Amino acid sequence: MRYSVNIPNFGDFADPRTVARLARAAEDAGWDGLFVWDHVLHDRERRRGVPFGDPWMLLTAAALATTRLRLGTLLTPVPRRRPHQLARQVATLDVLSGGRVILGAGLGGPVEDEYGTFGEPTDPRVLAGMLDEGLALLDRYWSGERVTHHGTHWTVEDAQLLPTPVQRPRPPVWIGGFWPSRPPMRRAARWDGAVPLFRSASHGTPPDLAEVRELGECVREHRAAHVREHPEAYVRERATPAAPFDLVLGGISPRDPDRAAELVAPYAEAGMTWWDERQAGDGEHIDRLAPVLRRVEAGPPAY
Repeated sequence: MRYSVNIPNFGDFADPRTVARLARAAEDAGWDGLFVWDHVLHDRERRRGVPFGDPWMLLTAAALATTRLRLGTLLTPVPRRRPHQLARQVATLDVLSGGRVILGAGLGGPVEDEYGTFGEPTDPRVLAGMLDEGLALLDRYWSGERVTHHGTHWTVEDAQLLPTPVQRPRPPVWIGGFWPSRPPMRRAARWDGAVPLFRSASHGTPPDLAEVRELGECVREHRAAHVREHPEAYVRERATPAAPFDLVLGGISPRDPDRAAELVAPYAEAGMTWWDERQAGDGEHIDRLAPVLRRVEAGPPAY
């Protein structure tokens, strides 16, 4: 089991110095990771006038302030990123941090605010295609090999991106989505982890255990099928049918480590590998340092 801290990239956390301070506190208190949202507007009306920070700059500050903490986004909307630029950002941070980066990837949202505002596509089917094509390109770019690609959404002519990430063959890629929608979890089964949100549980509320078990079975089933159908991919990508696969769940846990362990234990037994400590998504303090720092300094669950 590993434990991470989850913060938005707006409000107090738009300041890289604040994120660096929190990252140092998290590492000192025994947490294993820090994950940052990747939004440009989030909710356009609700966040109007609120400052936002670029997540990769925030994570760079965190990397420079720590030596052990895993760092990443939860999650980056790949369809609104140019894959070659994203590949370069992730690789640069992985080199800087000594191989500590995890990329959380998905469609992101709210779609009308985050995409439509800027004239980007908003059709979920188009975005899903861009996500899959973009992920495949990231994997190829991180190999360090020369890439030529003529796809539906992107064209690449003989490009080679160096340096490669420290982690080989690539940094872990976790896929997000809302359960009980199954396509995102089928996608996750082809990569290194799943970061589900649940339509039945708001951000910060631990999910229903029965739903967690159902989701886990879905991922295992599709992962096994993908291994059977594409064994060559798993040779190249270091994976095997039994390769480590992360299931990341989260919510608000008590500050007392023993009481927090009581909350976390059933999820660990259901297959969770990371507990991601999150503030309530609709809470007025989600983007404020003080309450997050108090929870971080109390340390992760004792499970």
